[in-house]
Order: sequence, then C-alpha cells, then structure tokens
Amino acid sequence: MFFARGHPNVSATHRTTLEVTREDHLTPRGTCIIGVSSQLACGDLPEEVKRRLREGARVEVRLSSCGVSDVVRGRGDPRLTLSSPTSIVLRRSGYVDDRTLAVRCDKAARDINRRLVEALRRGARLRVEIAVY
Repeated sequence: MFFARGHPNVSATHRTTLEVTREDHLTPRGTCIIGVSSQLACGDLPEEVKRRLREGARVEVRLSSCGVSDVVRGRGDPRLTLSSPTSIVLRRSGYVDDRTLAVRCDKAARDINRRLVEALRRGARLRVEIAVY
C-alpha cells in the first residue's frame, strides 16, 4: 500500500490507460493520470512482486479516497521490466514499457468511479493497494 494525491487537472478520461506518477504537477493533457506525488513507482516495487508479475500473475489494484473506492484488475506479463523511477501504469492493451504494472486491465482512467475522480480533482489523498495472486 502507498499513497499519492489528486490534482485539480485530474480528468481521468483516457480510454486505455490509468497512471499514478511521482511528478508533483499535472497538465490538462495528462488524461490518464489520477494521482501525483506518488510514494512509489514501478522501480520501487519489491522484487518478489516483480517476479510474480513477470510470471503473468493476476493483479488487483484498489484505489480509494474519501470513502470511495474502485478496483482495477489485470495481468502481469513476461515482458515487464517494472523499472520506471517515476510512474505506474495500468493498461487495457498488451503494450509494455518500463512504467507498465499490468496489461489487459478491465478498466482505464475513464472507467474509474466518478465520485473518486471528483475527490481527486479536489486534491484528496489517494490510497493505492496492489494485490498480486
């Protein structure tokens, strides 16, 4: 579990990705970003978690803020490097780069509970829990 925070420019309208970043700013073009100032990025994940993700484990990411939560489910992939020092990205597609945590996810930014998005737009604290099984 780790934390990030929302930002006034959170729009969460991207159709294929969802991102949390260590960056502390967000422009209106960052439509996939739901959290900034994240405590963790892919490169910070425990080696055991990385190993299991590379073995294709299932992933469940619970996002919560202000009493509202949502869950995104996806899969790991053998191509994952999980090396980004900046971001964690969940993808509907099978595309992989150093920021990718999971592929073939059931949700992207636009699918996230709108009450959660509104809280994040007000700058609320975002709790992120990653379960690998």
